[in-house]
Amino acid sequence: MKDVHSMTLREKIGQMILCGFVGTEANEELEALIAEHHIGGVIYFARNVENILQVAALSDQLQQIAERSNTLPLWISIDQEGGMVARITEGVALMPGQMALAAGALRTETKERAEAGADFNAAYEAARISGTELRALGINMNFAPDLDVNNNPDNPVIGVRSFGESPELVGRFGRQAVQGFQDANVAATAKHFPGHGDTNVDSHLDLPTITHGAERIRSVELVPFIEAIESGVDAIMSSHIYFPALEPEKLPVTLSKKVLTGLLREELGFEGVIMTDCMEMNAIAEHYGTVEAAVMAVEAGADLILISHSRDRQLDAIAAIERAVREGRLTEARIDASVVRLLALKARRGVFAPRPGAAAAPEVGTAAHCAVARRLSEASITLVKDERQLLPLRRARTLAVTVAAAVSSGVDETYAGPASLGAALAEHGLDVLDRVLPLREVGELRAAVLADALAAEQIVIGTYNARFHPEQVAMVRDLQALGKPLVVVALRVPYDLLELPDVSTFIAAYESRPLALQSAARCLVGRLTPTGRLPVSLGPDYPAGWRWGDRV
Repeated sequence: MKDVHSMTLREKIGQMILCGFVGTEANEELEALIAEHHIGGVIYFARNVENILQVAALSDQLQQIAERSNTLPLWISIDQEGGMVARITEGVALMPGQMALAAGALRTETKERAEAGADFNAAYEAARISGTELRALGINMNFAPDLDVNNNPDNPVIGVRSFGESPELVGRFGRQAVQGFQDANVAATAKHFPGHGDTNVDSHLDLPTITHGAERIRSVELVPFIEAIESGVDAIMSSHIYFPALEPEKLPVTLSKKVLTGLLREELGFEGVIMTDCMEMNAIAEHYGTVEAAVMAVEAGADLILISHSRDRQLDAIAAIERAVREGRLTEARIDASVVRLLALKARRGVFAPRPGAAAAPEVGTAAHCAVARRLSEASITLVKDERQLLPLRRARTLAVTVAAAVSSGVDETYAGPASLGAALAEHGLDVLDRVLPLREVGELRAAVLADALAAEQIVIGTYNARFHPEQVAMVRDLQALGKPLVVVALRVPYDLLELPDVSTFIAAYESRPLALQSAARCLVGRLTPTGRLPVSLGPDYPAGWRWGDRV
């Protein structure tokens, strides 16, 4: 392991840059970034993934390039939160997302009592298994857990990525997830500091503002991060959000010295790695420019700068930071402080240890791991209401409609394969007319779905963020008007019920991954009693902690 004082300025600055790239193996441009520019590491997206053997081989190839170049071993990072935000979905034991985990872990009917009775070990178990599998694939840093408190139904980017709306519950679940990843020797990254849960703008698209006062921010948004810091979290990712109460100038957190250094580093006492969210998101790129913002983030106190896409911006950011040091805008001591933290964390997470080789270890996607994922998924399914006692479904001709997510903003990848509610129900012997509707085509396919419904005796529809897509609400209204038994299953945010308050039977599944569809289908046909509870409130009648049967 190199000592920071033996490194050139360019080597030190390179350690502060984390790069994305295109392809499923290293190309000449990526090799140059590693060998000539000494980058600290890379990030994997779905575009870099074919299968688990390829991922393991790619990780090994990248570390070999670093070794041949006499540069430091790499961070190999990923967004593998579980549920809907996961870059590796096949061949691994893909765990449910955070809101699903919380739904399955809550034990009593109010969030106050649930805090005392929740099974927080579910978050630890999911993170430890996921971390173990990531590490076997050569991945040593995960951008999870998400510690945002999702208390805004109109949040377009967090939603089910959060453990819920209670700061205390998010903090306790988050502490367990941090411990699980780090026990698997994967660096955990708590995000998005100081909180992205109460926004109605996606920072991938624009710069959100949270206008709450400092006292409210400390009592809600900061609570989970304080718990993570106390639990020894390795890294914290900054949000591209403007908090006027914390920063008098109109600067997002990522570029604010008052927040990153003053609040996070000095007041809250965080001694680990501060990293940025991607500097090519519109909240940064369109308002400040990725390259200039990279320098500003270092000035603010960031240790690791994430640039996920453009090689030109990656190279220009390295050059800009070096120029800022040469010209006196940044001191070399400031660079050294970040590099010392980064190298210490690499040592703590065993990045300098001998590598096991390219073949994925046998602990990836094992039957035992997959059984845990299934158990956690089945526990999450939440029956919010069944006023007409439509469940279990009758053995009758059933129209099953699944609204399938397409490629969206920088958060999700694509809908997970051909799985559908209809296919999952058919596995249980139902006579199913299976219809999968791409999200962007719901409006134009409404008439065809209505025609299909005329031939059915009962209808199941899986909605996907209907709160943000009124054409789905209109389609459900069309189906309701037929007067046939109708069950709505929310395959993303449970807030869909706020748009459809008069549906008689509503289930929250929290995600549309195949495992969640299978778990929901088992509940629909009566093979499984739904025991999940809401981690968020759906109006006064369905508070956080609720499940059907509590007061009926």
